[in-house]
Formats: sequence, structure tokens, C-alpha cells
Amino acid sequence: MNQTITQKSPAKTTIAEKVSNSTLVKVNNPAKQKFYDFYLDEHQNMACRRLHFAGSSFGLIGLAKSIKNRSAKPLLKGIAAGYACAWVGHFFFERNKPASFKFPLKSFASDFRMYGDVLRGHLSLKDRKFDKVR
Repeated sequence: MNQTITQKSPAKTTIAEKVSNSTLVKVNNPAKQKFYDFYLDEHQNMACRRLHFAGSSFGLIGLAKSIKNRSAKPLLKGIAAGYACAWVGHFFFERNKPASFKFPLKSFASDFRMYGDVLRGHLSLKDRKFDKVR
């Protein structure tokens, strides 16, 4: 039961998608939503999604340790572990080329958006039929 509502104002266009009776997801930029839709298409395999989630977790843990220890080394290790997980997911499970090769900043942002969607229960790590995004 997805509905799309578009509101135009002089400054910007806002698109809101009604995902369920109680959930309304706001997207301020249609181009960002279009890329995120592409990004999700590149992450259909559950093993790939799980590896991305684990990799993002490693990156966040590395960031936290870096701040705590005032050292860049844990952050660099977290980033390396995160990308290693993601790339294994793409090359061995999804069998496609990571979007980060062509769109590194958009992919990085979309990865954390996907991470948030998993934490909020909008994307499943078990089966795509439980996804509430799109």
C-alpha cells in the first residue's frame, strides 16, 4: 500500500511515501531516492545485505574506538573491514560490481541509509518479502 505524495514549495520539492498505515517516509530529493532505489536493487541477496550490515558495524565500532583512544588506527581498520565485507558480498554473493567503484560518496551515504532502514525494521536481513521500503 505505497502512495506517493508530492508537495511543491518555492524552495524545494518534497516527496513522501506512505509505506504502511502508520509510517511515512520523507525524501527531500527525488535524485537521492532514485539512487537509493538503484542501490537497493544492487543489494537483493541476503548474504550480501548481512555482510554490508556487519561491515558498517565494524566501521562504526572503529570510529567509536578511534574517538575513545584518540587514534586513527581503529578507524582505518574499521573502514578496511567494512569495505572487505561489502566487497565479498558483491563479488561472491550478489555477483555484481560494488556501486562504490563508480559512486563512492553516494554509495557510502546509501550504505548507512540502508543500515538505518535495517535497524528500524524497514529492510529485512532474512527475506526480501519483509522489506517495507519501496
